Amino acid sequence: MTIFGSTLTMNHPVNAETMRSLSTVPVEDLSSALFPEWRIRFVESSSSVEGLQMAPTFNHRSVQLAEVLDLFSPVPAGVIVDCTLGGAGHAVALLEARPDLSVVGLDRDPVALAAATKRLQPFGSRAVVISTRFDALADVVEAGLAGRGPWPKNSEGEPLLVVGILFDLGVSSPQLDDPERGFSYRADAPLDMRMDQREGQTASELVNSIDLDALTDLLRENGEDRLARRIAKAIVAARPIATTGELAEIVAGAVPAAVRRRGHPAKRTFQALRIAVNAELDQLSLGLDAALEVLVPGGRCVVLSYHSGEDRLVKRAFQVAMTGGCTCPAQLPCVCGATPVVAKLHGGSLGATDEEIAVNPRAESVRLRAVVKLEEGQSA
Repeated sequence: MTIFGSTLTMNHPVNAETMRSLSTVPVEDLSSALFPEWRIRFVESSSSVEGLQMAPTFNHRSVQLAEVLDLFSPVPAGVIVDCTLGGAGHAVALLEARPDLSVVGLDRDPVALAAATKRLQPFGSRAVVISTRFDALADVVEAGLAGRGPWPKNSEGEPLLVVGILFDLGVSSPQLDDPERGFSYRADAPLDMRMDQREGQTASELVNSIDLDALTDLLRENGEDRLARRIAKAIVAARPIATTGELAEIVAGAVPAAVRRRGHPAKRTFQALRIAVNAELDQLSLGLDAALEVLVPGGRCVVLSYHSGEDRLVKRAFQVAMTGGCTCPAQLPCVCGATPVVAKLHGGSLGATDEEIAVNPRAESVRLRAVVKLEEGQSA
């Protein structure tokens, strides 16, 4: 397996002498020294990363695994880019099901990357793991295909083309289950919520600095909470807030008893803050545009979302691509010259089956959408 890591065991056209010379380069400068096209974080594949302890396991049941395998089954040989690699559940299943496929996995969570590295090791050069955000997708693919970055190759040494893109959005079970990550309202821990705890603003820093109006908008848009203003006022009045337990208690005290009886009232607030801290919706928009651009004709893009805001964004991006951005009235033939880029693979979105929800409750809110890239001039 190939991974950007401190051991520098990567499938990349940099000779041993260059590797030795880079051993004295500070970690923060390695990315620009090797790959100036995009920012890459080098990670340890050992038991810790810059003070972050690795979970002994990253047990996560992949959602809609059968559906994902089925949707990618017709694609030609090539590369599937898993933009949210996590513990590599989908990636392993794809590699096992299709020996003619390789996987490039992207993730920014060092805990997930360490687990995925170990799990994908048996697949050797068919699996490449890159520590980066998925809004860097276009740069990653461009550099890989141009031979400037690690990328799976065919028997003639030529880079394989991208035949599939997978997004499995949101937060994973291992991230929620580790209190120290600050994603969960069920335990008291530092209010963090960063996918990569080595960079960016924490949720605590956000809630303690944002003004009332902006916080209200954030909770309403990302959490879809009709009590957003009421909760935002309670948060502002109680600042400073340092832990998940403090925030959960503040939210619970701000809502009517009837709301508390319908489930934990902090769920939507925590979701809204996590999305904001990690800029998830902004990244998704950029990632989707890049995905549809880098796919070869016949390639497929599959997205699993768990939040209606995410699903709306995916639906809108796919709709624009299916019409080519046509601005003509729906009831009239197109005269604006727009050309469809993709065709949808099923009507609407697909939810999980009752059987899957019974064994994996996290699947209850999933919505799957998928499209296939069209040949130039092909009708949708």
